[in-house]
Amino acid sequence: MITRRSFIAASVAAPALLRGANRLNIGIGTYTYHNLSLDDMIAQLQALQIKEIEMSRGEFMLMKPPTDDMCRSARSKFDRAGIRCISYYSATIKNDTDLDNAVHFAKLLGSRNVSGDATGDMLRKIDERFQAENLTFGIHNHYFKQKFAYESPEDVLNALAGRSPAMGSTLDVGHIASCGYDTVDAVRKLAPYLKMAK
Repeated sequence: MITRRSFIAASVAAPALLRGANRLNIGIGTYTYHNLSLDDMIAQLQALQIKEIEMSRGEFMLMKPPTDDMCRSARSKFDRAGIRCISYYSATIKNDTDLDNAVHFAKLLGSRNVSGDATGDMLRKIDERFQAENLTFGIHNHYFKQKFAYESPEDVLNALAGRSPAMGSTLDVGHIASCGYDTVDAVRKLAPYLKMAK
């Protein structure tokens, strides 16, 4: 099994391998670097020549919302480093305040996509709001020891039924595998709805 750390170690050579070949644009979710400072994370992203990220560090999630200054400072550092924050991982959107914050923080970070999860009528509210804001939302599947609303490709597909193109999937293949589902099958089923894949 490959871990995040072993993937990072193996991928240090990736930029050299890609030179002269068709360019492959690789992004990364910043949760991988949650134990590092923002500055140390940026240094590692630059060493790997990563140009696009999803902001998924815990201190930026909705459970303990970041401040506007945190988001502005992070974006300024990313801009100076030539890194684009193309997606913001909000975690669970439970109410209208969370929805407002998810949109607000995504815009501060310069993101056009938000990934996370929600259930019930909140999915309708997200769909309507994200259409109005010209943003996209990807339902993030997850693995927890207790049952999570979106573990299988079918869970995500059922939630997307009848939704607008603003809604899709942020597929985490590691979590799909942890839940016991086939990753290739999940990619095939969710491909038309993918906003991002991790």
